[in-house]
This record gives sequence, structure tokens and C-alpha cells, in this order.
Amino acid sequence: MKIIKRILIGILILITLIVLTIVVFYVLDTSRASYLKTKNMEAPLSNEYLIKNVNVIPMTKDTVLANKMVHIKAGKIYNVDDTIEGQGLEIIDGQGKFLSPGLIDMHVHVWDRFELGLYLANGVTTVRNLWGVPLHLRIKNELADDELIGPMFYTSSPKLTGPDDLGDDKVQIQSVEQARALIQDYDKRGYDFIKTYAGITEPLFEAIVEEATSLDLDIVSHPSFQMTYSKNFIDQVATIEHAEDIVQQPLNYQLDSVKLDSVVALMATSKVNFSPTLSGFYNIYRMLTEDDLLQKKSIGYINPLFKSVDTEVQVARWQGEKSRDPEVVERILTQHKFHLYIIKKLHEAGVNIVCSTDAGIAIGAPGYSIHQEMQHYSDAGLTNYEVIKTATVNPTRVHKEFEDMGTIEKSKWANLILSDENPLENLNTLKEPHWVMIKGRLLDGKTLDTFKNKAFDRNNLTSTALYWIENLWIER
Repeated sequence: MKIIKRILIGILILITLIVLTIVVFYVLDTSRASYLKTKNMEAPLSNEYLIKNVNVIPMTKDTVLANKMVHIKAGKIYNVDDTIEGQGLEIIDGQGKFLSPGLIDMHVHVWDRFELGLYLANGVTTVRNLWGVPLHLRIKNELADDELIGPMFYTSSPKLTGPDDLGDDKVQIQSVEQARALIQDYDKRGYDFIKTYAGITEPLFEAIVEEATSLDLDIVSHPSFQMTYSKNFIDQVATIEHAEDIVQQPLNYQLDSVKLDSVVALMATSKVNFSPTLSGFYNIYRMLTEDDLLQKKSIGYINPLFKSVDTEVQVARWQGEKSRDPEVVERILTQHKFHLYIIKKLHEAGVNIVCSTDAGIAIGAPGYSIHQEMQHYSDAGLTNYEVIKTATVNPTRVHKEFEDMGTIEKSKWANLILSDENPLENLNTLKEPHWVMIKGRLLDGKTLDTFKNKAFDRNNLTSTALYWIENLWIER
């Protein structure tokens, strides 16, 4: 009995030490990111104020409204006009610069709180996180309760796949009954959308769609190889992800422009919302051709755990592939160019394209990747106005939660970018905002630089690993 008692005491001590270690790392991680806490920020502007002497890019049409005033009240745009009476209100001088809506990235993977500041520093005022774990629910609540500064934050559930699609990065569903139970659970826990993945089977997908519809939950679909691509063309599927999946699935790995025409026509008829993530695929080409890639500054903004288990591994993988097969470089570049052609055809057919980057995967740096993605759309032939629409207006057509953003007009959220130049003429000006506003809170250039500096080469590998262990514990 004494031996059993000692063993039990030892187990209890070990469990206590593990719990204390986890708590310590959680506290350290949140304290390192405390510069994003609202209580540590400079006092926000008053509840109501005026921006004057500013050129407004409303994004309701392709135009610039010269020398306007913008009335902000309680975090929203109250009025835009030539002259607004606001005696006694605080005034912000726009200095003749250009005011445009904050950018929306519709496909990101957030791994820690530091990344919230990186998105804002790059003018991204809304993100849709598409690989949900419990950490994201806490971030979502902290932002909603105004405890934390960050972009407007929406997160999908964990990735749902079929029983044979193995890997600890997704949930393997074994039955229709389990699928329905999971959707109910994710809804109760506060996930905004459901994410289906590449191995989901048709019966499981149909059960998910039925349950999500009953709960008024949108589905985000990474198209599954286990069912016909067009099965995604239904109302409950808010967006279909990834241009490369058009090549891999309906085109059967062929860069077939004739067959593409029929796919595009069906997508247009079905009123599909499409999330291309071109930069995610193009990054393969970069990994094949940029020998000093891991030394580039943008890599320093990637979460250290995922840099070690994903970024460095993927770079080594593709460099090794090039050594075995030098022709892979040309094949990847040729497919990327075909992706640009896909975007051109989808755009011409009227398909709603939403800007999406797959940031947080491989070499996709949070915030920075949206400017690369927008450049790809420009390369595909879209005008600057049409490019900016993919990251402002177009996402507002996808989810009801997004309806109050994307343009500069009355009753929309005051999520704004002030640029030195006109982005309708020069997209690159959006890379270096003069200031960014999120729900009426102005973040000046010095603050945005702080967000970048604090996130660069951060040391939170262990805490991120603990968050991932927590996810495995809960989801398994």
C-alpha cells in the first residue's frame, strides 16, 4: 500500500508540475504580447471626431472624392461630405493624403497574438482564420471585449476530413452521427464557420451541410478529392478555396483552357465565391528559386514553431525536389501562370473573387502576404480598383458578419487606411500606411512600427507548442 501511495503522490506531483509549467508559459506568452492590450495603448481618440482635408476612395465606385471630411462616431463612419459641422470635436488632419477601406484577408492561419499587430501594420483590418483551435476562440473573445488590439477576427472550426485522411492537423470524422455532433459542438463553442477539408466523403459532407444549414453556419470548403468538385456549388458553402484545386480536381492535373471554360461557366451560374490563395502556390516557386530565402526579413515574422516544423521543412523539400528534377521549376511557374489565367476568366465571368493568401503556411508572412496576393491579381489583368475590391467590397458579399465593412460610407465600421499616394494608381502605397484605423481607433506609423518590431524573431516556440498540445487534447 505504501508503494501505491508513493506512486500516486508522484503522479500527482508530476501532473501539478505539468499544469504549473503550462500556466507559466501561458502567462509569459500573453505578457510578451501585452503591447497589444488596450490598457497598455495610448488613450484612444474621443468617441466622436472629424477627419478633414482627406481624399476619400469610397470603393463604392472607381473614383476619388477630393478634399472631404469624414465624421467618425462610436467606431463607425457617421458621414462623409465636403463640409461637416463639428464644433468642439477633435480634428484629425488628413494632410491631403488618401483614405481607403482597411483590407480583408479571407484565408489566413493565425498562430499567436503577435500576428494581430502584423496584420494591422500592413493595413489588414479583418482576417478570416481557417484552421481553428481553442486559442482562436480566446483571441476572438479578447478582441470582442476590447481587451486586445487587432483586426476584426473570425475563425473557422478545426479542419474536418474523412476517416482515411490522416494527420494531426485535422479531425478525422468516422460517421455521419459524429459529423452532426461536431457541428453542434463547434457552434456552441463559438466558431464562426465550418471548415471542410480535402478528404471529406460525400455522405459526411452532406451531413455537415444539413447540420450547418439548420444552425445558420457558413461552410468554407477546401475541395475534397472524395467527391465531385461541383458538389461545392451550393448556398451553404460560403467560399471555395485554392486555385490549384481547380487544376487538381475538375481539370485532372491538366492545364486545359477548354475544359476550364465549362468549369468557370458553372461557377458563374452557381454564384460561387472564390478564394484563390495564389501566393500560397507561388511561394513554391520562390522556395525553388530563391537560395537565400530563409535569410529574408519576412521570414522573421513567421511564428517560430511553424517556421521550424513547416517553413524550413518545406524549403528543404522543394530545394531537394529541384536537385532531383530541375524541370520542376518551369512546371510550377507554368502552373502559376495558368492560375493567373483562371483568375482572369473567373473575373470576366463575374465570379466573386475574394483576396486570400494562406498566410501562416510555409513562407507566407502574416500581413505582408496580402500585398503579394493583390499583385498577382494585378498580373492577371485586373485594374487596381478591381484588385482592391477583392480585399474590401467583395468579401462583404460572402458572410452577413462582413456587411458593415469594405467601403467608406455611412454606418460602416471605421476600418481605414491613410496612404501617402492614391492606391488606385499605385497599389504599393498600401504596403506602408501612414496610419491605420480599426473600429475608430487610430494607430499611427510609430505604433505600427512597434507592432512589426515586437513580432520580429519572437521567442514563443514553447508556448505555441503548448497551444497545439491543448488543441490535440481537446479535439482528440
